[in-house]
Amino acid sequence: MLLSFKHYLLAFCLLLLVSGNLRAELAPIPALKTRVTDLTQTLNPEQQSQLESKLAAFEQEKGSQIAVLIVPTTAPEAIEQFSIRVVDSWKLGREKQDDGVLLLVAKDDRKMRIEVGYGLEGVIPDLIAKRIISEIITPYFKRGDFYGGIDQATNQLMRLISGEQLPAPQQARSAGGRLWDMLYFVLIGAFVIGGILRAIFGKFFGGVLNGGLIGLLIWVFGGGLIIAIVLALLAFLLTFIGPSGLAYVGGMGGGYGRSGGWSGGGGGGFGGGGASGSW
Repeated sequence: MLLSFKHYLLAFCLLLLVSGNLRAELAPIPALKTRVTDLTQTLNPEQQSQLESKLAAFEQEKGSQIAVLIVPTTAPEAIEQFSIRVVDSWKLGREKQDDGVLLLVAKDDRKMRIEVGYGLEGVIPDLIAKRIISEIITPYFKRGDFYGGIDQATNQLMRLISGEQLPAPQQARSAGGRLWDMLYFVLIGAFVIGGILRAIFGKFFGGVLNGGLIGLLIWVFGGGLIIAIVLALLAFLLTFIGPSGLAYVGGMGGGYGRSGGWSGGGGGGFGGGGASGSW
């Protein structure tokens, strides 16, 4: 009896070990940094840029988020399980509208999937997703034209979503752009006024006066207290540093980009709607 118990215990431990190893070998989910993520280098930079620009423009107009992910394989998982892990991590779409879509391609597996958020299951039901895969993507992929298949599939997805009555996108997406526009305007004014105050009162007191004036104007015109304080401190520093600060800020703005980066998923939910296929 004791020997039998030891065998059962050993078998149980082995099962736990195997289970842990399988879980550890699951393909990692890449970080969401752009709307088009290609881990296989299938798309060239120009193709990725064109897709990214198209999907970004659509998101700005409609609010829905469409993302493309190309991976070598989803093994040891089926593409459906891997896809759910991706959307659970990325949370595409807006939180209350759940209007995100993922187009997933596992190149070495020769499989693909369209994962549809809760809010778009009515306009992109499973049957329609299946038809996009079989009638649009598959013919292109069989010819080796991966960009063409993805491009045409996303076009069709955008057309379908455009016909859905969804809430307009919030203007928060362009808040970063407005902030940078305001920042550049303020900085130009800060250097003009700051230069005068610096010449009259010196670096420190000129900076204090200029920073206080800039902060007050930002706060009065609705910029918010925190933004006003930050820009006031920046104006003080730039006045104190002098003209050399302008070159620094210009370099900082050029490196970041006026339009900013993608904020990624907004918290949309998915329930397994969509379809899979192969070529």
